[in-house]
Amino acid sequence: MKIIISPAKKMNTNPDLAEFHDLPAFIEDAGSILEWVRSLTYEEAKKLWKCNDKIASLNYDRMKHMDLKKNLTPAVLSYEGIQYQYMAPAVFEENAMQYIQDHLRILSGFYGVLCPFDGVTPYRLEMQAAAKVEGTENLYEFWNNKLYREVMDEDRTILNLASKEYSRCIEVYLRPGDRFLTCVFGEWNDGKVKQKGTLAKMARGEMVRYMAEHNISDLKEIRWFDRLGYKFSEELSTEEQYIFLK
Repeated sequence: MKIIISPAKKMNTNPDLAEFHDLPAFIEDAGSILEWVRSLTYEEAKKLWKCNDKIASLNYDRMKHMDLKKNLTPAVLSYEGIQYQYMAPAVFEENAMQYIQDHLRILSGFYGVLCPFDGVTPYRLEMQAAAKVEGTENLYEFWNNKLYREVMDEDRTILNLASKEYSRCIEVYLRPGDRFLTCVFGEWNDGKVKQKGTLAKMARGEMVRYMAEHNISDLKEIRWFDRLGYKFSEELSTEEQYIFLK
């Protein structure tokens, strides 16, 4: 079983916090993307990132001086978004650390797929960015089915805790016999389940922590997840989608 999550825009560099284990599996592909970004003018890069001058200037400088093999931080400790704050991997016990290394995979527009303790350096590049690397139209085309093949193991089961922007990289390549279970964290409103972005990110992080702390190997066990006020809705859930309501 693999658990997939999205990356975060905000990242830090702290190689002294913990040692990384390996370089990312698609480090050469990341190098190709980096070379393409370096070919852009500042204005082109800013348009690609869709950000203000302060963020564009920081990341343009980062990309120009980036070394993919030096001054690296474990990926799960480098990302600082809401999901990672609620996951709080920095305070995991050793068995929980091993659990996420075995089961958790971070999808990335720049690195492709990351194991939690792969060494990374801060970057800015969303999967939906219009990056035309090596003649492709976008990053979905660039990565093609590589991410699916990297994530899917012999168990052929994936728990999806990623946003649609990233889960799409896996979902479009699913084959008969694959199980792809998506968790929805929402509220019942006007006869519909409505999911709010920030609250969903918080719950996804808590779900990873819950699974790591309980060493969950059977997805049926996540039905007992009850953090942040969520409860599993058996009535609304299906084999493809588990619904948790506040």
